Amino acid sequence: MPMKLFCKKEPNIMDRIEKCLAYIRQRTDFKPEIILILGTGLGNLAKRVKEEKVFLYNDLPYFPETTVESHSGKLILGELAGKKVAVMEGRYHYYEGYSLEEVTFPVRVLRQLGAKILVVSNAAGGINLGYRKGEIVMITDHINFMGINPLVGPNEDKLGTRFPDMCEPYSNRLMDLTGQAAREVQVLLSRGVYLGVTGPCLETRAEYRMMRNWGADLVGMSTVPEVIVAAHMGLEVLGLSVVTDTCNPDRLEPCNIEEIIKTANEAGPKLDKLINAAIAKF
Repeated sequence: MPMKLFCKKEPNIMDRIEKCLAYIRQRTDFKPEIILILGTGLGNLAKRVKEEKVFLYNDLPYFPETTVESHSGKLILGELAGKKVAVMEGRYHYYEGYSLEEVTFPVRVLRQLGAKILVVSNAAGGINLGYRKGEIVMITDHINFMGINPLVGPNEDKLGTRFPDMCEPYSNRLMDLTGQAAREVQVLLSRGVYLGVTGPCLETRAEYRMMRNWGADLVGMSTVPEVIVAAHMGLEVLGLSVVTDTCNPDRLEPCNIEEIIKTANEAGPKLDKLINAAIAKF
C-alpha cells in the first residue's frame, strides 16, 4: 500500500496572533496607543522615538522578512510626542510574494496589543497634476484596484465583523486634528484619494488616464490592505502620502526607485514634523 502523507496544519490567524503577542509580552509590558507605518524612504521618524523596546521583524513569530530597499524591518515600541507608539520601520507589499494576510498581520498583532489608532504613510505617484513632487497629501478615501481583499476567506469574529463598513475608512476626526497641526507647524497639506495597485511595475499612460477619470489623485502599491484590516478591527486611521513623481500621461518620463526614494527622503523632515505635531493632538 502507498504510504499516506500527513501535513502539519498551519496555525489559524488567532493562534498566530497569540503566539506573536506572547513573544512580545514576555519581553515587555508596553502597550501602544498608536501604530505608525513608515513607507518608502520615510523611516527617519523612528529616530525621534524614545525607545522602550526594539524588535527585528525576523525575530517576531510569523512576521515576514522585508525585501524592499529603504525598509529596514524593525518594530520600535516607545514614546513620541507624549504618546505610546509602535513604529513599523518598513512594511510588506503584496508584490513581494506575500499573501495579504501576511502583509496585514502586524496591524492585527498591534491592535490586539492595545493600539486604537493607525497612522500610515507612503510614497505615491501624483495623478492630480496640481500636486508637486515632495508635497504631502492627506488621504481622504481610497480605491482598491489590487484585485484582491485581505478579508477574503473565513472570517474570525474575534477580530471583526464579516462585512465591515467602509463609509469612513480614514477618520474625519484625525484629519481635522492633522489639518490643525499642519497649520501650526506651517506644513502645506493637500487632500486626495489614493488608488492602490499591486505593482511592482509603474503604470502605463492609459492606466494613468483611467485612474484620473475614476477620481484618483494618488497611486501606490501599499496602504489599502492595512487600512481595510484596520477598519475590520475598529482602528481609527490617518493616511499620509508623499508625492514622489508626477503622473502626467501626456508628458510621461521614465522614473526609477532611486529617484522615488530620494524625493521621499527630501520630504521626510516635513512629514516627520507634521506627524509629531498631529499625534500630540490625538
